[in-house]
Amino acid sequence: MREWEISEWADDFQPVFWAAKRALTQAAEAAFAGHGVREGQQFVLLCLWREDGLPPGEIARRLGLATPTVTRTTSRMEAAGLVARRPHPTDARLVLIHLTERGWALRETLNAEARKLSERALHGLDADERREFVRMLDVLRRNLAEG
Repeated sequence: MREWEISEWADDFQPVFWAAKRALTQAAEAAFAGHGVREGQQFVLLCLWREDGLPPGEIARRLGLATPTVTRTTSRMEAAGLVARRPHPTDARLVLIHLTERGWALRETLNAEARKLSERALHGLDADERREFVRMLDVLRRNLAEG
């Protein structure tokens, strides 16, 4: 939607939220693409930076995604040299997703990009407003998850 169309719906939550979500997605794509990371893959990387060597199902659980979504995403990430699949040491049915050297090397750079993106998105809000906004988004998430 163009801005003038959104302003017509300013009192209606969904169109405004959708436009903000789309703007954030586009800004994230631009921020991470220069580093060879597609939008959304940064969350898989974040998960693995916290704990490397997880099965796709566990990554999916931690990110609130479907396992097939994570499987497709990590396949693309593997092709880009960000992660590698390795067999589980005790369960032949499972594979574990491990960061490659390249995946680890992007940690500081992508974290800096994410901080800049957050700062850009939240510009004009003071610290209390930022905390309240994040709290409200989490309430929204929980409300919809209970659905």
